[in-house]
Amino acid sequence: MTFNSVLQVVNDAIWNGPLIIGILLTGAILTWRLKFLQAFQLKKAFSYLFYNEKEGEGEISSFAALCTALSATIGTGNIVGVATAICLGGPGALFWMVFAAFLGMATKYAEGLLAVKYRKVLPNGKILGGPFYYIETGLKELYHKNFKWLAILFAVFGVCAGLFGIGTLTQVNSITTAMNVIIPSKTCFQLAGSNFSYTTVISGAIITLLVALVLIGGLRRIAKVATYIVPFMVIGYMTICLIMLVTNAEKIIPALCLIIESAFTGGALQGGALGTLMIAMQKGIARGIFSNEAGLGSAPIAAAAAKTKEPARQGLVCMTGTFIDTIIVCSMTGLAVITTGAWLEPELEGAAVTLFAFSKGLPFSNFISEIFLSLSLTVFAFTTILGWNYYSEKCLEYLLGSKKRTAQLTFRFFYIVAVFAGPYLTVQAVWTIADIFNGLMAFPNLVAIILLQGIVIKETKQFLSKKN
Repeated sequence: MTFNSVLQVVNDAIWNGPLIIGILLTGAILTWRLKFLQAFQLKKAFSYLFYNEKEGEGEISSFAALCTALSATIGTGNIVGVATAICLGGPGALFWMVFAAFLGMATKYAEGLLAVKYRKVLPNGKILGGPFYYIETGLKELYHKNFKWLAILFAVFGVCAGLFGIGTLTQVNSITTAMNVIIPSKTCFQLAGSNFSYTTVISGAIITLLVALVLIGGLRRIAKVATYIVPFMVIGYMTICLIMLVTNAEKIIPALCLIIESAFTGGALQGGALGTLMIAMQKGIARGIFSNEAGLGSAPIAAAAAKTKEPARQGLVCMTGTFIDTIIVCSMTGLAVITTGAWLEPELEGAAVTLFAFSKGLPFSNFISEIFLSLSLTVFAFTTILGWNYYSEKCLEYLLGSKKRTAQLTFRFFYIVAVFAGPYLTVQAVWTIADIFNGLMAFPNLVAIILLQGIVIKETKQFLSKKN
């Protein structure tokens, strides 16, 4: 068996069935028990983005915590991941992506709430919180049993996800792929039968250098960079997508009909109806989770650092991230790929699919369209690299303790090396590795959320009754 086939077997074992059901079931249970909070409290959630609490422990503002989380979630998943899902699972994959995101908003709310409720202030004054603490502390308080082994498992998978998957390899690989479309160049060297251009080598080296410069500053520098970059990059990308959709307005209704039809019949793909339906569900949900990270347990690590005294308040702020990331940004990308027919181009994969859609759908020259998308992809991926470094380091800090300065610096070194190596792996291998570690992270986190759902419901009722 080849390396890629081995990875695919492992990935299928994780994602085919149990994990998809677990993620959807967790979101559905929370949605029901919270009385569709993600719909009825969304306006209130967005209002909390624009003013901070005067009291409450924390390192950064609620808005900065959200931007840090969005910097990690809004990345290649929104551009490359959506295109990959539609190419492999058909237009119906976009429906399942949005459906899973709606349920995932309730999950993300619970994650943010629990992260703030069970966070800890370390002796050095820094805040540490996330699934590892609500698994260890929350479950121990409620069930009087030691669940630290489960917390350790989550932290180990979190370190691996950042170092080998979603945090490094996929991001820089997508950047260099996009750059090669815009700036084609001659082959610089060959490795394992593959040719790597000067564009790949130079762009990969520049991204690696920029990442290294920012990581030296730690959380506050990452949060500062995210606070300035994230709002502008999201608004800019959404504006261009709107221009494209307005330009191709007559194709939107047929595209929506195709999405709904293929979501339940798999009719846009070859093969049996049940098989193609499962492919659409799997690819849509997997890529959606990759993009918004609801259920993975990553975003609550950033939420725990927010200056707030109300766990439910930060939970509401957290769930806006899933809404922005998937229901808005991913949907726009998906419609662009479907209305332009880019998903039907068999010779294209990854970033090249979305680049084709932008080149064909925008009323600008191909060069301008490709430049804009490549810049968007680069910024999205760059901020994701920074955000996931923070997540991974917090997982490492939980495993080794806050005094392990040498371990932290060593991890940053290997993280930067992984960024440097990302361009030289195949697209298929990179995305499969990311899916594997994403799935492994989700298992311990989902178990904890299900077992702690009573705490989430209680805190929510108290918060809403007080606010109302």
